[in-house]
Amino acid sequence: MMAGGGTLNLPAESRRLSAHELPVLSEPKTYWVTDFLLLQYQRCSRRAYLDTHRDRAEADSPSDYLQKIKQDSAEHRLAVLEDYTGFQRPDYAQGDWRTGAQATAALMAAGAEYIVGGVLIEATAPDVYLVSRPDILVKQGGWSLWGDWQYAPVDIKLGKKPKLDYQIVATYHAYVLAHIQGNWPHESWLALRDGRYHSVDLDQQLPKFGAMLHACLSDLRSPVAPEVFIAHSRCDLCHWFSQCYQAASETAHLSLLPGVTPARYTHLKAQNLTTLPDLAQASPKQLAYLPGFGDTVAEKLIHQAQATLYDQAIARTPRGADATFMLSPQDLPSAEVELYFDIEAAPDVDAIYLHGVLVVDHRQQTEQFHALLAESPEHEQDAWEQFLDLVLQYPQAPIYHFCPYEAQTARKLTQHYHCLGPADLQRLLRRFVDIHWCVTEAVTLPVESYALKHIARWMGFEWRDSEANGAQSICWYNDWLTTGDRTHLDAILRYNEDDCRATYHVKQWLTEFAQSHWQATPMSDLTVSA
Repeated sequence: MMAGGGTLNLPAESRRLSAHELPVLSEPKTYWVTDFLLLQYQRCSRRAYLDTHRDRAEADSPSDYLQKIKQDSAEHRLAVLEDYTGFQRPDYAQGDWRTGAQATAALMAAGAEYIVGGVLIEATAPDVYLVSRPDILVKQGGWSLWGDWQYAPVDIKLGKKPKLDYQIVATYHAYVLAHIQGNWPHESWLALRDGRYHSVDLDQQLPKFGAMLHACLSDLRSPVAPEVFIAHSRCDLCHWFSQCYQAASETAHLSLLPGVTPARYTHLKAQNLTTLPDLAQASPKQLAYLPGFGDTVAEKLIHQAQATLYDQAIARTPRGADATFMLSPQDLPSAEVELYFDIEAAPDVDAIYLHGVLVVDHRQQTEQFHALLAESPEHEQDAWEQFLDLVLQYPQAPIYHFCPYEAQTARKLTQHYHCLGPADLQRLLRRFVDIHWCVTEAVTLPVESYALKHIARWMGFEWRDSEANGAQSICWYNDWLTTGDRTHLDAILRYNEDDCRATYHVKQWLTEFAQSHWQATPMSDLTVSA
């Protein structure tokens, strides 16, 4: 059906959608469903709806990091296009898709070898137009309305893997192209990073694409936007984040609770548990049997709702008559000297360029921050060896960090540069204490995320640059490498130091919180001598 030529024959799941199959708005509207819109719909149906129905002037300005991603994507696109010498572009004004479609069809009819920036339009209903803009159309042997040749689409993506949403869009290109040229393309390609190409299995993806397109059109025609759902990993870079976050905050939406995933939220709604008070009063037995829950998740979600509803920290204890505090003094060691460690990395140049260490000496009552910096990626090893020299001066000091990344990177760099033998490396790693693990083991907090900023801010810590974050630090380091302006380095060092101090702040808070649960333990057992 797909690759061998012949007439266009679509399965029921992907047939053209007639007007009577779709919900109807009170006011007529023309829907232009682009490949970009369909890509975004797969990630967030609400974003696609707002992009279609709201004025973009109401949206957030793009962050520096988003601008960097766009620039990286543009550079990757140019690098791929270098392999398609002699390509032709259809001549049309930006946004004038009808003219672009006519110019693209003319190039295809003339048998152009490669067409870059083409536009394909297919009307599936009187008010619905599918707009496909594949990065490249490649001429191949076969049959089309124009003769003994046809075209296959190539979509250029910055990712390293052929993610499903990429493949659905590649199938979308093939679907619209098939209607334009009168025959299915032999293949639809993804041009990924590092020179990798992926041929999409159109037979496998076509039913998924058909269902996705049908759902997208149904949602776009609805008189109300899809329900808000905040997922920071997906939402933070979206230009509608501020508006969606405000809507979620006003209703105390359950998606603001850590652990409430879209799948779990669907099950909670089926149980009529859609508000904080409802979830806070629920029984773990009511949730434990649901798919993706179990006893542990059910208990955590209910405690999270309770902590948020009453704005208080709740100590975690195992279930049972002999329940005790989850965190032991050995998990949270105190010492005369303590080190607080945070790393900054630049993944686009594959460099670990900064190791920030806050040395807290309780004997001298001093706090000193050390920035062990590689001003260029070539000096990564020098910065790491400086870190080792520093921490080995305090062989008994625990090294506090937030999340496993620092310990994992310490192992990776030490082994890569052969800085320590296996036994010395193990002794070093035994000193690492993940404060994130300590927090999540010990307490449920009224926070939206167990990321460092959310936790530390709830505990009263503030960063000097309120908008600074890990993504911004990547941009700053790139700006430093590009311009040589040290103000970018200064911003990174200030942010990294604040991360170290925030980790120290969280450790202090958690130690004080835990003290009442350790009253039965002699104080001499709570201190590790330096």
